[in-house]
Amino acid sequence: MTTVNTLNPIRIVVAYLGGLFFVYVGILHFVDTEWFEPIVPPWLSFPTFWVILSGIFEIGVGFGLLISKTRRNAALASALLLIAVYPANIYMWIYNVELGDGTTLTQIGHVYRLCAQIAGVLACIWIYKTTPKSVILQSECK
Repeated sequence: MTTVNTLNPIRIVVAYLGGLFFVYVGILHFVDTEWFEPIVPPWLSFPTFWVILSGIFEIGVGFGLLISKTRRNAALASALLLIAVYPANIYMWIYNVELGDGTTLTQIGHVYRLCAQIAGVLACIWIYKTTPKSVILQSECK
């Protein structure tokens, strides 16, 4: 229990940063769908649909991470979302797909992206495991 209380401020900061990141990227899915569409694997079809749907989920988990009552479940959902969308990144890497603005990632850029994705999944799992099951955390109510 002491570990959870000691890590509480760090966990909250990580959850807020992750939540803001997810909300921001989710909004970008609506603002600039054409930027994301090229990395939707062709076997999925309807790239605009998948871009919008993933944007909805990203905004949802982002707000979930920002709200203490939903943080634990949102952290797990965020980890699963990061895993679920990674096939688009693999497709982009294997086929050197250009983003909507014509840019491509270098091989090292793809490696960094993979590392960031793994770090994001691990951070979300850490938030999930260290967030008490109780609905409201005392330190956040003060």
